[in-house]
Amino acid sequence: MGDVLAGFHAAWEFESDSVLIRFERGIRTPKLFQALGERRVPLEAIAEVTLAPGKRGTVVLRAVPRPGADPLMEAAAEQLKEGSDPYRLVLPAEQETLAEYYADELRARLTGSGPAERFLVAAPEVPLQFKAYDGKASFDGRSVSFRWSWTGASSAKWKAGDQSFPVSELSGVEWRSPEVFEGYLRLLRRDTAGDRPPQPDHDPAAVVFGLGYGPVHESLPFAAAVLAAARSTGAGALAPVEAGPRRDPADIADRIRHLGELHEAGLVTDEEFSAKKAELLAEL
Repeated sequence: MGDVLAGFHAAWEFESDSVLIRFERGIRTPKLFQALGERRVPLEAIAEVTLAPGKRGTVVLRAVPRPGADPLMEAAAEQLKEGSDPYRLVLPAEQETLAEYYADELRARLTGSGPAERFLVAAPEVPLQFKAYDGKASFDGRSVSFRWSWTGASSAKWKAGDQSFPVSELSGVEWRSPEVFEGYLRLLRRDTAGDRPPQPDHDPAAVVFGLGYGPVHESLPFAAAVLAAARSTGAGALAPVEAGPRRDPADIADRIRHLGELHEAGLVTDEEFSAKKAELLAEL
């Protein structure tokens, strides 16, 4: 079609085989939209199109994605608030007739139905990272790394040490929104399928959120990118990752100091203290 329909915070460009959604950048635009920038949604990824009255003199045009078509929506697992739904285009009520026209045009072009066999919408681009309450999470396209915070991480995570998980060892992710109580991001590993996982604050394969930590616009795109990579069969096509810089000596010193405090408090044994200290010193 090639036409553009502009609404609040976003504009939809209708193409022959897809809808290109461009999100505005502005103080009132939801941060998730700003983080996404733009998304191309193939028509085969859309199950249906709806048009309904919105709030305060608006109408809402929504493309309903097929289950399994979009890694972002799969990771979100219906936890997104209505105002942060990237598939909603809010328009002034006077544009209802125009919106109905485009809704009909889209419906006539839809080709898919039922669950998708693979992701059809591209995942957020890597590298990605965010700060959780108990550590820093980073993803370079090949592996997920958790680097524990000496102020927030539990003794169980400190004993386990910083973690690195190749995507080839992951089956998926579990994301619980930071906007609800006890939010977290947990990596689901193939070798622990069926096992009862520990609480997120004691699980070395999880980071926990908190007030100001792991916000939706940072942690959800991260979760979606990891999920898409874990389910991808073309892991060899991922871009090579350059070796990262060596650790800051001051950071290592702080971590050894905190480890000593855990040791003095009786939370870490002599053997664990010696082994972890040697591990940290080896990173210098």
